[in-house]
Amino acid sequence: MAADRPEIIFFDVYGTLAGFDPPRETIQQSAAAQLGLHLDHDGIGRGYQRADHFMSVQNSKSPVRLMSPEQRDGFFARYEQLILAGAGHEVDLETAAKVWAKVREQEYGWALFDDVAPGLKQLQESGYRLAALSNMPMGGEEMCEEVGLTGLVEFAITSGDVGAEKPDPRIFNAALERAKVDPPWAVMVGDSVSSDLRPAQKLGMNPVLMVRYNNHVEHDEYPRVTDVHGVADVVSDL
Repeated sequence: MAADRPEIIFFDVYGTLAGFDPPRETIQQSAAAQLGLHLDHDGIGRGYQRADHFMSVQNSKSPVRLMSPEQRDGFFARYEQLILAGAGHEVDLETAAKVWAKVREQEYGWALFDDVAPGLKQLQESGYRLAALSNMPMGGEEMCEEVGLTGLVEFAITSGDVGAEKPDPRIFNAALERAKVDPPWAVMVGDSVSSDLRPAQKLGMNPVLMVRYNNHVEHDEYPRVTDVHGVADVVSDL
């Protein structure tokens, strides 16, 4: 390991290393069609960008996991409303809640994006330490098993482990402490500016923006990659 380059690369999971299986566009289109709404495929990605930012803001104030069932239902009605707006449909909260209920009825899981396993192995072979940092409510080891990251990362830190969600600095500090690395020698790769990059940057980590859905066109202040294979080149230039 060269002394003048970062030692460890932390990766966000949802939207960065893994996504829904079947894809979120398929899930949303199927759910909305049951209520007579036909969604623009590319617009769904724009909608998720808005909805995920809404979730990040909420988690910075009061985590979604701590909401009452009624509060959580209201939150996800608004979350779905933002997805639908991005996909070309301005609907009321009642309709959005019905679409979200149809989303929840479908069978779906998690799957790593095709580039992730070979990309992470390439980074390991280049001498980088790798870890995952996620807002998933389960423990890190369980998450790695469920998503398929076991053996591809050294460890994972989750909100289930720490009791705090990104952008809370506690989850980033827990990851740094586990790695025994100071912030300047760590990289944070994520698809959310508000949840992943800005809080990591405030702590002194090196932020890298993952852009898988042709989104975040308004953010040009961060190095950008479209898959894990691109991370090595970006990190070598930090």
